[in-house]
Amino acid sequence: MDLPKTYDHTKVEEKTSRLWEKGGFFKGKIVKGKKPFVITLPPPNVTGNLHAGHAMYVVEDIMARQKRMQGQPTLWLPGFDHASIAVEYLVSKQLKKEGKNKKEIGRQEFLKRAKQFALSSRKGIKNQLQKLGFSLDWSREAYTMDKTRSLAVKQAFNRLYKKGLIYQGEYIVNWCPGCQTAISDLENEHREQTDELYYMKYGPFVLATTRPETKFGDTAVAVHPDDKRYQNWIGKEFVYESLIGPRKMKVIADKAIDPAFGTGVLKVTPGHDPTDFEIGQRHNLKTIKIIDEKGRLTEAAGRFAGLPVPEARKAVVEELKAKGELVKIEPITHKVGHCQRCGRITEPLISKQWFVKTKPLAEKAIEAVKSGKIKIVPQRFEKVYFHWLKNIKDWCISRQLWWGHKIPLKGVEDTLDTWFSSSLWPISVFGWPLPRSARQGKPSDFDYFYPTTVRETGYDILFFWVAREIMMCLEMTGKPPFKIVYLHGLVRDEQGRKFSKTAGIGFDPLEMTGKYGTDALRMSLVYGNAAGADLKIGEEKIRAMRNFTNKIWNASRFVLSHETKFQVPSSKFQTRNKDDLWILKELEKTVKKTNDLMDNFRYGQAAESIYQFFWKKFCDKYIESTKDRRKQAQPILFFVLAQSLKLLHPFMPFITEEIYQKLPLKNKKRSLTIETWPKI
Repeated sequence: MDLPKTYDHTKVEEKTSRLWEKGGFFKGKIVKGKKPFVITLPPPNVTGNLHAGHAMYVVEDIMARQKRMQGQPTLWLPGFDHASIAVEYLVSKQLKKEGKNKKEIGRQEFLKRAKQFALSSRKGIKNQLQKLGFSLDWSREAYTMDKTRSLAVKQAFNRLYKKGLIYQGEYIVNWCPGCQTAISDLENEHREQTDELYYMKYGPFVLATTRPETKFGDTAVAVHPDDKRYQNWIGKEFVYESLIGPRKMKVIADKAIDPAFGTGVLKVTPGHDPTDFEIGQRHNLKTIKIIDEKGRLTEAAGRFAGLPVPEARKAVVEELKAKGELVKIEPITHKVGHCQRCGRITEPLISKQWFVKTKPLAEKAIEAVKSGKIKIVPQRFEKVYFHWLKNIKDWCISRQLWWGHKIPLKGVEDTLDTWFSSSLWPISVFGWPLPRSARQGKPSDFDYFYPTTVRETGYDILFFWVAREIMMCLEMTGKPPFKIVYLHGLVRDEQGRKFSKTAGIGFDPLEMTGKYGTDALRMSLVYGNAAGADLKIGEEKIRAMRNFTNKIWNASRFVLSHETKFQVPSSKFQTRNKDDLWILKELEKTVKKTNDLMDNFRYGQAAESIYQFFWKKFCDKYIESTKDRRKQAQPILFFVLAQSLKLLHPFMPFITEEIYQKLPLKNKKRSLTIETWPKI
C-alpha cells in the first residue's frame, strides 16, 4: 500500500486524534488481579494557554503509552487547578479595563466572572492538551473547584483542625500590596535588581542597609558572636537620636549575621524581614509593624506615616543627609521579592493568618522516602527534599482572596491557598473521601488506582507541591500517594534563559506544532535529555526532528511500496545474508537497550537509541543494502519497520499510528496504542 509522497501532519494529527477518541483506547479500566500503572496529570492552572513547561507532559505520555502497550492496565488522569490568585488577578485586570474593581461589582458578581473565566480557560487548555497527543482519560476529568474536590478540601481541613494541626496566629508572611493577600514562596519571585546600599550612622556604629525606611521598626542591632570588632558591645545598650526622637537599642550576637556584609553590624527589624523575624524570636525582641498591607508606613513612623515605601525611603535618606548621618551610598545587585502575578515588590510583614503545623506531617514524609516507599529520580534530589522537610516552617494556608475554597469555619472570609487543594490531588481525583455506599460491591477507583505509580513534574516544585502531596496524603490515608517521583528540568532557550512570554524568550509550543508537527516537538523535548537536567531547546532542534519524521515517512514509503500480506514472525528468520543478520541483531540490541533505559527512567537516552538505530542503521545502511535484492529482503524490511514503529510510538505517536494503519498486517489491532511492546 503506497503512502502519499509527503507527510502532512496537519491532516494526520486531527484524523488520528479522532481515531483514538472514538476507540476509547485511553480509558483506565479496573482489571481484577492486575496491578495498574497510574499517573495523575499535574493540573495546569486555568489561566489561558499552555506554555513550554506544560509540553513536558510528554514524559508522562511516554510512560503511559509504553505501559499500555506492555499490557498493564493504565490510567493517566487529567484535571485542572482553579489557580486562585492568578485567576483573581486576571479577572481584576479585565475589570480595570472596564473602569471597575471587584469591590464595586461585589463578591457574587466577581465570583461569577471568575467561574466563567476559569471555564473558558479549561476548554481551551483541554483542546491544547488533546492537540499535543496526550493519551489522557478524559472520562475522569477532575477540577480542584468541582463538588468532589471541594468535599475533599473540607474533609482534610476539618481533620487537621480537629487534631490541632491547624491554628490561627501571627507570623511573618510574603505580602503582596497589589493583590492585597499573603502569597506562597513560589508566587514570590526573587528577581535580581540593582539598588543602593546606604551606610548610615547608628549611635556608636555605622551600618549598611538597603531599607533605611524600616529603621523605625528596629528593636536591636546585631553582630556575629565571633566578630572581634564588636566583642565589647555584645549585651550592652545605647541610646541614639532617631529621626523621630530618642531610641534605646540593645546589641545582640547572632550567627545569622554575615560579618562581611557592610560593616558587619545589622539593624534588626523583626516585623519586616524573615531573617530578622527569626533573630527576634531567638532573642525575644519586640516586633513593631512599620509597613501596612497597602505598602505605606504606619503611625509608628511618626511624621513619615502614610508615605508609600519608595517615597518614605527617599524622605528618610534626605533627612539623614541633612543631619550628616548618611556616610556613603554604594550600588548593590541583589534579589528582591516580586509578586508573580501583578509584579509589585512584596513586603515581608507580620500578619494574622491560618497555618498548618507541618512538623508532624514532615516526619512521616521523610520516613516515606528514607524507607524506600517513595523513590525520587534523580536520587540527588533526595538530599534537597530532606533538608527542606527537616527545616520546614508552618504552612500559611489562608489568602485574602474571593476566588478559591473558603476556609470552612464560621465567620472566616479568607480562602485557602491553592496548594492546599492541589496537595490532595492524588486522592481527591479518585473521589476521596468515599461515601460508605461506594465501598460496597465492586472496587471503586480509589480502591484500585490509589496509591498512584508516578508523580512526574519539574524539580522547581518539589517542595511547593510534591512534598505537600506526600505529607497530606499520608496524613489522610496512611499510604504514600505515589511510588516514584520523577523530576524533569526547566525548559530554557538555546542561551539557557528561562522561557518568558512577557520577555519574549522562547516559543509557543502550539505554534511549533503547527509549523513542524507535534511529533517533532515531542521528540525534541526529550531527545538526549536526562531527568532533573534543564533542557535547552530552540526552533533548530525542532526542525531537526521534523527532518526525522520525514525520514520515518520516506523509509516507510519504500518498505510499503512492495505490496505484501505479512504476519510478523515469532521465530527467527531463515536467512544467511550478512546484512539481514546484522540488522536483526542491531534491532535486538536496540530493543534490549531501549527497555533497559526506559525501565531506569532514562527516556532521553531511549529516544536517542531508537533515533540512531532507525536513521543510521536501518535507513542509511540496511535499506540501501537491499535495493538490489528487494524481494528477498522484504520480510525483514517489513519486520524491522513494524518493530521500529512500536518503539517510536510513545515518543512520536501521530506519524507511527498513521503508518501502522497502512501496514498490510494479518490480525492487525485497531490502533498501535494497544499493540504489543517489543521485548527480548
